[in-house]
Amino acid sequence: MMISISVLLAGVAVAFAGGISFVGLMAPHIARLLFGKSFAVLVPAAALIGGMMVFSADVIGRTAFLPLDVPVGVFVSAIGAPFFLYLLYRNRHQ
Repeated sequence: MMISISVLLAGVAVAFAGGISFVGLMAPHIARLLFGKSFAVLVPAAALIGGMMVFSADVIGRTAFLPLDVPVGVFVSAIGAPFFLYLLYRNRHQ
């Protein structure tokens, strides 16, 4: 039940803000996996990871399909959606 509610809320956030909202959902979780739970490190790490996610998605979107310019939200969603599903699956019994 909680997984369904979590997926529904994430879907509403993405529908409202666009695919780039996955950065705000995923960057703190990735930072927590990489750097632990210390907020002194977590906040700047999440900001840097979010920036790197958007930057790399923008570079891929502009260069991978060259005469076309693919929106950055497409690639951010391609990175964020599987990771978000992984987090939901990993924490399903908590």
